[in-house]
Amino acid sequence: MSNDRDHSISEFLVSFDWLSKQLGKPNVRIVDASWYLPAHNRSAKAEFALNHISGAVYFDIEAISDQTSGLPHTMPSAVQFAENVGGLGISGTDTIIIYDSIGMFSAPRVWWMFRVFGAKNAFLLDGGFDQWKAEGRPIDSAVSAYPSARYVAQVNELAMVDFKAMSAIVDNGNIQIADARGPGRFEGKEPEPRAGMKSGHMPGALNVPYSSLSENGRLKPLSELKKVLEAAGLDLEKPVVTSCGSGITAAVITLALQSLGHRHNMLYDGSWAEWGGRPDTKIAIGPSKI
Repeated sequence: MSNDRDHSISEFLVSFDWLSKQLGKPNVRIVDASWYLPAHNRSAKAEFALNHISGAVYFDIEAISDQTSGLPHTMPSAVQFAENVGGLGISGTDTIIIYDSIGMFSAPRVWWMFRVFGAKNAFLLDGGFDQWKAEGRPIDSAVSAYPSARYVAQVNELAMVDFKAMSAIVDNGNIQIADARGPGRFEGKEPEPRAGMKSGHMPGALNVPYSSLSENGRLKPLSELKKVLEAAGLDLEKPVVTSCGSGITAAVITLALQSLGHRHNMLYDGSWAEWGGRPDTKIAIGPSKI
């Protein structure tokens, strides 16, 4: 964000102190991207209505998605994304600060979406709203109403892979696969949260639990991110495709990779919701083989 930023942490992060000074400034848009699994027993919409960072708008991950795909919250078209975020008062030239309640859970997915659709100034708030609130930072219950904006979406098709491409990657073993789910689900020891899903992982995949990349809602420093990714078996000089349960936490790995300067990475949008829900896919059980 500035020449005096801390170079030991990701270039895509902003601090609480930095954001506190930007509240109310024109062309700064704050986006609440909170989203929860059923096990969390929390409602992101309801919590946003009660309180949120002053000036924030709510990004509904379920609504701003392809409603025809048959899979959860898959990427919308460029036209839909532009219409939806333009309706929130966000343009592609704004400085966009994205957060979620937990911190480094669902916000990286929305950061990734903005980046895929051409927003060059999309950043993540390091720490999450729960911690922001605990520190007594400015919160509000009022609905922020910005004038509609024109968002020109330029989609980066190279940032995503579909089922056909993912199948070829698994068959060929030519691109590393990083799975963000926890070890229990990855190894097939724990059931998937969605009914009808097979257990296990794609053959050849490496397990990089998204939770291993952050601590207390904050992304780990670059040196620690590198250690975590390499310990999981990733070669940071080679291409990587990220995956998870439904395309949300895969973006945490994407964030870690891009923070380290890794650019040849893609996200499998269908993730396990697609792969594990089909009868014709190959499944492996047990820990990563590195």
